[in-house]
Amino acid sequence: MRDTDLFQLALGLLPPWLVKDCQFSVSEQRLDLYIDFAKGGSFTCADCGQAGCPAYDTEERTWRHLNFFQHETYLHARVPRAECPQCGVKTVAVPWARPGSGFTLLFEALVMTLVRQMPVRAASRIVGEHDTRLWRIVHHYVGAARAQADLSGVRRVGIDETASRRGHHYISVFVDLDRAKVVHVAPGKDGDTVASFAEDLTAHGGAASQVAEVCIDMSPAFQAGVREHLPAARITFDKFHVTRLLNQAVDQVRRAEQGQRAELKRTRYLWLKNRRHLTVGQRARLADLEDRRLNLKTARALRLRESFQDFYDQPPEWAGAYLKRWYFWATHSRLAPLIDVARTIREHQDGILRWFQTRVTNGLLEGINSLIQAAKAKARGYRTLNNLMVMVYLVAGKLDFET
Repeated sequence: MRDTDLFQLALGLLPPWLVKDCQFSVSEQRLDLYIDFAKGGSFTCADCGQAGCPAYDTEERTWRHLNFFQHETYLHARVPRAECPQCGVKTVAVPWARPGSGFTLLFEALVMTLVRQMPVRAASRIVGEHDTRLWRIVHHYVGAARAQADLSGVRRVGIDETASRRGHHYISVFVDLDRAKVVHVAPGKDGDTVASFAEDLTAHGGAASQVAEVCIDMSPAFQAGVREHLPAARITFDKFHVTRLLNQAVDQVRRAEQGQRAELKRTRYLWLKNRRHLTVGQRARLADLEDRRLNLKTARALRLRESFQDFYDQPPEWAGAYLKRWYFWATHSRLAPLIDVARTIREHQDGILRWFQTRVTNGLLEGINSLIQAAKAKARGYRTLNNLMVMVYLVAGKLDFET
């Protein structure tokens, strides 16, 4: 078997395409394969699919292919423009590469496999191409997969922001809570991101009116955006966000008190962690600090926080009464940070109590956020916001790349 026949079989080329020549450079460690078509060969119109179109003229093009052993491999071909009786003269679509790409489909498939497991820059070092060229591949296939995404079944949505880079720079992530996947990413963390989601939902077969439940934090911007752009949605406030507000209030009390109480120094995490996560020694020390004879304000703040956490364990029919009693206790605690949080909770109690009907939280988003931050850390940041957004879809969008 001739070497050209071997490479033709390996590439899976069918008439009228054939491997005409192959050249291997020992000094450059490079293999070049030259593809041509048989004289008089006809082609299919790239626009309408009309078969039997004769070649009009040709243009020389080159594509990077998968390595031959450890050697870089390039395909070269005379790409014809075919004369279609309906569409006129159109460039033929070659079977080994997508239009406009400088890489073969198999090379791009390798790249997409690599970038799901490692930073694009690391993948670029493996394949020997500049990372900017690989980003073009990633953007193309993520965009193509998203264009085919069906969002007609989206009913329950979680919304959260995550930092895009240092400083006050954020992206908002929208997750289908029933399918555990990111369905939309938008720059910023204001009400416009919800408008962007509603438009994107409509463009992918869904409708803003079909979204029945939304889980968010207490951001006024998100609340206003949901009310305006998702009119049928009922809001559930994320219970982890509420607990985080209480944690911050406990820490404020501790920091204000430790100036007068030396025993509070280097105890921050004793107050912020749940008891079940403390070591035996930490629990013993916390028990000593909670001794009522010490009369620590921080200990009272901790009891208020833990009491509120018990709120989520109440039967639904008791939850309203329990929250009312807790609010009275907190507002009479003489602890300003806890009073402020209690008033915030009172203002948002409808969305907090709704958890007992929906049981939805943004715990899933916290997990997705950890994936995003891990990818960002491995890549040491992203050059552009679009690159970060594309990577979010790639690692957490559950996109279908088979088609």
